[in-house]
Amino acid sequence: MIKLDFKNRNFIIYISLILITVAAFWQVYNFDFVRYDDDKYVTENSHVRSGFTKDGFVWAFTSVNANNWHPLTWLSHMLDCQLYGLNPAGHHLTNLFLHILNTLLLFFIFNLMTGFMWRSAFVAALFAIHPLHVESVAWVAERKDVLSTLFFMLTLWSYINYIRRPGLYRYLPVLLFFILGLMSKPMLVTLPFVLLLLDFWPLGRLQFTEIISSAGSQPASNQDAAKSVIGLLIEKIPLFIISAASVCVTLYAQWTGIASFQALPFGTRISNALVSFISYMAKMVWPVNLAVFYPYPDIIPIWQIVGSILLLILITLIALRSVRRYPYVMTGWLWYLGTLVPVIGLVQVGNQSLADRYTYIPMIGLFMIIAWSVPDLLARWRYHRTALVVSASLVIVVLTTLTVLQVRYWRDSIILFEHALGVTKNNYVMHSNLGASLAEQGKYDDAVLHYTEALRIKPDDFEARYNIANALARQGKMEESLSHYAEALRIRPDAAAAHNNMGIALSYLGRTDEAAGHFREALRIKPDFYDAEMNLKTALNRKTTPKQEIPEIADKKPADPKTAEGRMQAGLSLFQKGRFDEAIPEFEEALRLNPKIAAAHVSLGLIMAQKRNLDKAIHHFCEALLIKPDLAEAHNSLGVALTYKGEIDEAITHFEKALRINPKFAKAHNSLAVALAQKGRTDEAIDHLRRAVQLQPNYEEAKRNLDIMLNIKNTSGR
Repeated sequence: MIKLDFKNRNFIIYISLILITVAAFWQVYNFDFVRYDDDKYVTENSHVRSGFTKDGFVWAFTSVNANNWHPLTWLSHMLDCQLYGLNPAGHHLTNLFLHILNTLLLFFIFNLMTGFMWRSAFVAALFAIHPLHVESVAWVAERKDVLSTLFFMLTLWSYINYIRRPGLYRYLPVLLFFILGLMSKPMLVTLPFVLLLLDFWPLGRLQFTEIISSAGSQPASNQDAAKSVIGLLIEKIPLFIISAASVCVTLYAQWTGIASFQALPFGTRISNALVSFISYMAKMVWPVNLAVFYPYPDIIPIWQIVGSILLLILITLIALRSVRRYPYVMTGWLWYLGTLVPVIGLVQVGNQSLADRYTYIPMIGLFMIIAWSVPDLLARWRYHRTALVVSASLVIVVLTTLTVLQVRYWRDSIILFEHALGVTKNNYVMHSNLGASLAEQGKYDDAVLHYTEALRIKPDDFEARYNIANALARQGKMEESLSHYAEALRIRPDAAAAHNNMGIALSYLGRTDEAAGHFREALRIKPDFYDAEMNLKTALNRKTTPKQEIPEIADKKPADPKTAEGRMQAGLSLFQKGRFDEAIPEFEEALRLNPKIAAAHVSLGLIMAQKRNLDKAIHHFCEALLIKPDLAEAHNSLGVALTYKGEIDEAITHFEKALRINPKFAKAHNSLAVALAQKGRTDEAIDHLRRAVQLQPNYEEAKRNLDIMLNIKNTSGR
């Protein structure tokens, strides 16, 4: 029968659950966004960064970005941006708050269903502090996990209320919360099956143990059981219809991201799925060497496949055997298996073999088995209460400690990716991502090493190929970058950004006609590609090389005029027309919407320098370099402003930094030469001016300065 008594509620348990969860995860407050999906979901997503807007709301419900349709997840990220902007602390705290709420609801619901307060508390505690759940909480992009689980819990609570007093008005909240959960993450499609499991135990609505244990010996009871099953299935038909609709929408959203059977044969997927079921269980018991990404193994040993099959069969037989005496084993086991099915990899999206975040809901089934079976097995032992208290406390302390250690790896991208590389093998995704993070800090040599390793493991990886080309181009190694751009375009011929960047590299080498061809191709693929349009115009003029820096992020979406990118482009358009006063508010609005646009600071700095407001110019150049330290143009412009203020030594430092970033930056060679001349270092100045003219033969200012320097040297020599 249903046990719905909820007497003697102990609020100390709620407080304790909050405290241990905060103790495990408090560090996230100081963490940054990571360069792995956080850009896709927040930092580089113009719709999200703009906060709540009408266009953003429509986009959330019509977009299948990130290979998913989850409008509520998008709206939750928009709300965070509305409240906190791009301050990562707020985004992390929202995840933590939702995790705490899920933990409290889990305890409340299990206590409500079973009446076993301490066992329910232990399930909630394991859920709260298990290291496998770090990924779902500490990763901003995994908002969909904690948000969808909130609606999962609310659906269970509504279902219990419906059971107590059946009726349409009590059934509607079940449907509503289920739909909201699916709109947060479609993994919840198995929730109707979870409700059937709960009908069996602990709710006691499904009496069919006779069918399982005595196969036909009690026909009357079996008939009643069959009627019970049919009735409960009919009751859940609306939920199954909603699940089916969600599956269709999800397959549509993920279609472009689903791995083909040629790339990943179905036999390999089944083998990996069987092993993954056991791997997750092993990680639950021994949660060490956890990583943000587990690459697909080259070969899955046959002993692992056979061993996994035998172990799965054995546990299932034990669950069937114990269904009368220990019904929670069957419920917990099928909960674990069933809720993992949508993400076990039979329909593969992405390149991961498994992922810690996929255990957020499924692991509750195993926690349930542990929390109920251990007390029952020890019930006859005289000291079982003491043993349970001591062992439960020890488990919680150990898991909390491991979680605290695991959370630390999420402090920033480099720490996270280096850890993943340390605990996995042949992880080309993490090598590529670590390279990108190092490149953002201007550490191009280190970045190239990681890109090279990624390409050794997976030669046809577009991202690594494209990024190594960018890194080489940033170092001024244009000839080397061209072969990588060409290979990237062979892998993905429709990559507009790769065409644009290859055009830039060709322009620097004086191959203007070839460059124009790539700019045209970029515009053919993406007609509103502003940078490619400007670069094509510059190339056709054949006067200077394109000024656009080689970007680190490929294939950005067209900018909406109401977003930071849109205001940025409007400002650039006005800036290029010399309408500086009109451009200023556009750049300032772009920075209000997204304070981390380095190019907006550089543009404002150039305008302020033009107006001879050197202090403001220096401020904006410094802000740009705080955001992106490897901007050679910003270092050069800052140096020029400092030169005008008479701070020559500091100016020289920035010119030299610009040239370390891009040794073929003709303008920086000229600027450094002027500063060196003011310090009386004429020979060095002449060397840099000659280099500037060599790099850019039509650089008139450098030619004039070189003539002046040579005259000065000749005069002083006489």
